[in-house]
Amino acid sequence: MTDELDRVDSAILNAFQGGFPVVTQPFEPAAAALADHGIEISGAELLERVQDLDEEGILSRFGALINAEEIGGTATLVATHAPEDGYDDHVELVNAHPEVAHNYEREHPYLNMWFVLSVVDEDRVDEVLAEIEDETGEPTYNLPKQQEFHVGAKFPVEGPQTQAVDCSDAGPDVEPTDRRSLTPEELALVLEIQGGLPVTETPYTDVAEAIGADPEWVVETIKQFNQEGKVRRVGAIPNHYALGYSENGMTVWDVPDAVIDEVGPAIAEFDFVTHCYERPRHEGVWPYNFFAMTHGRSEAESEQRIQQVYDRMTEYWDVEDEDWDTLFSTRILKKTGIRLDERAQASAEG
Repeated sequence: MTDELDRVDSAILNAFQGGFPVVTQPFEPAAAALADHGIEISGAELLERVQDLDEEGILSRFGALINAEEIGGTATLVATHAPEDGYDDHVELVNAHPEVAHNYEREHPYLNMWFVLSVVDEDRVDEVLAEIEDETGEPTYNLPKQQEFHVGAKFPVEGPQTQAVDCSDAGPDVEPTDRRSLTPEELALVLEIQGGLPVTETPYTDVAEAIGADPEWVVETIKQFNQEGKVRRVGAIPNHYALGYSENGMTVWDVPDAVIDEVGPAIAEFDFVTHCYERPRHEGVWPYNFFAMTHGRSEAESEQRIQQVYDRMTEYWDVEDEDWDTLFSTRILKKTGIRLDERAQASAEG
C-alpha cells in the first residue's frame, strides 16, 4: 500500500503518529502545523485524507492510544510450547480465554507460541495460566515486565516531513494527578475512545455527545490523561503491515544485571525499536532478560537493524553467540487488543 501513498499522505503519517491537537476542532491547527513544515494543506483536506487512510486500512485507528496498565489491572507476556502435530488445537485452547489479547507464532525450537495476558486482578494471572496448562498439558512461562525502557510503535514511511509534529500543547492547560482510579464519567470516556476517535471535523465533541458529557470536559480530560500516562499519545495509529513493515523481530538478550540499567536507555534510543523491556529469566528454559522489538520492511532492513542493536550491546559487555537470539513472528494467532472494559470498570470509583 505504501506505493499508493503520495507526498502529502506520507507527510501526514510521518507527522501525526503522535502529538495531534486535543482541541474542539483539531484539524485546522494540525494543518497549520504541517504548513509550517512546507506541506500546504487545509484543515478540510487533512480531515478528508485521514478519513481515506482510515477507510483504506492504512491506519489501524485514529485517536488516543490508551495505556491499559495505567487504568488498573496488569498485562504480562507469556511463552509456551505447542506441539507441531497439534499446534492449531493448542491455539484454539489458548485463544478461547478472553484474557488472551494477542497471540503470535514465533520461530523458536521450543517456545513457539507467545501471548499477552490482560487481567483486572493480578492474582488472576496465575489462575488463567494454570487453566491453560491443565487444558494443553504444556507448561507456561510468565515474563512480566520488570522495567519499561520504551514503548513507541511508530512507523515512518518514505517521503517528506520525517520529523514528528507535536501539537500536544494546544488547548487548555491541565495539571496531571497521580490518581490511577477512574470516576464513572472517566470510565465512560475511556470505553468510548478505546477503539479510536470519530474521524470528523469535531471528534471530541462527537465523543462528548455519545457519552452525554460537556465537550470542554472531554478535551481537558483526554489532555490530562495524556500527561498522566493513561494515554500514551493521540494521533494516527498506523497499520504497520499496510505500511510494509512485514518483518517483526523480537530480539532477546542475556544482559548482565550490572549493566542492564545502562543498556535499556541506550537501546531505546533507536527509533526502529518499538518496544524495549526488562523481563525475568527462567532457569534452564529461557536465559534472556532483555527484549527489544524491531520492525523492518524487508529481511535485509530487519537484519541491518538487528545488527545495529547488536553493535550497541557490545559497547556494554562482551556479547557471545549464546547471549542473544531473534524470534521472528510467522503467524498472528489472535489480536483483539487489551480488554479495557473490565479493567477500567475495576478501577472506577463507585
